[in-house]
Amino acid sequence: MKEGIPPALAEALRADPFARSLGVELEEVREGYARASLLLVPHHRNFHGLVHGGAVFALADCAFAAASNARGERAVAVSATVHFLRAATEGLLLAECVEESSGRRLGSYRVEVRDAQGALVATMQALVYRQGEPVVPGGA
Repeated sequence: MKEGIPPALAEALRADPFARSLGVELEEVREGYARASLLLVPHHRNFHGLVHGGAVFALADCAFAAASNARGERAVAVSATVHFLRAATEGLLLAECVEESSGRRLGSYRVEVRDAQGALVATMQALVYRQGEPVVPGGA
């Protein structure tokens, strides 16, 4: 993972148990930005044979979590709205999260999820609340 944040914080973000269980890989993280990928496998599919919307949302949410916590201050989601624009079926999905605004307590983020050909699969607009405590105990 390419990182522009302290190593202990990068390790905490990389070790997220839910993201790891899905197969999500953090590729790059820096303050207010994250890029994550998900190699699609059969268990990511729904009964239609398409990638489950929950898998797409989870990938976007993992990128959002990394970008919003990359400042080292614990940030928790307040809201997230996803728009599914096209079905994904196979290959690799990439999520890129960019901070649009950041205040003392609230931060707004936009996530784009694309397939390996670069086609836009979904967008997400999300808001975090900053809790005022470090992500990694003792700071990082």
